[in-house]
Amino acid sequence: MNALIEAITEMREEDAVRTANEMLDRGSNPIEVLDSCREAMSIIGQRFEAGDCFVPELILAGEVLRQISDVVKPRLTQAADVKKLGRVVIGTVEGDIHDIGKDIVTFMLDVNGFDVKDLGVDVPAAKFVEAVKDFKPQVVGLSGFLTLAYDPMKNTVAAMRDAGFTGKVMIGGGQIDEQIRQYTGADGYGKDAMAAVALAKNWLGA
Repeated sequence: MNALIEAITEMREEDAVRTANEMLDRGSNPIEVLDSCREAMSIIGQRFEAGDCFVPELILAGEVLRQISDVVKPRLTQAADVKKLGRVVIGTVEGDIHDIGKDIVTFMLDVNGFDVKDLGVDVPAAKFVEAVKDFKPQVVGLSGFLTLAYDPMKNTVAAMRDAGFTGKVMIGGGQIDEQIRQYTGADGYGKDAMAAVALAKNWLGA
């Protein structure tokens, strides 16, 4: 696991993908591989916040994660007979272009049986409102990596409520905590992808 974390955090793309493949071929649990990816992304996120890495590194790390996800996802699907539990709309809020955390949550919701509509990054409140009306999700996930995401999260929650959305809203990413949850008006927050999955399952009675 340490070899995979090191390869990702040092941006050694080929080494990271090869290590993930080797781990799976040796019988490693796919969830453990994903946990290593999450830990590596957390380290990269902390470096970004500290000014020790920049947007190009985040983009490269996201690409590495996507390649590993493409390898892991079929293994998880084979291991579980997944029925759809409900619908989730997810996106990174307006003003924020970070997608690493969102992509991990989207992936984990998908393999855990949710039908997920990913709106991408820098998503204005109006687009969330439109998606809620069209897709009719039970849960909406708002992602934001930096503190500048707090106000757009709050505005998006308010816009969806004004439009009549009565489902649950979760937030996550960066420095999200209970205080920020209360500020934004969301129903819950997830400190990581598995916490987000647990929230969604709990809300839907799964």
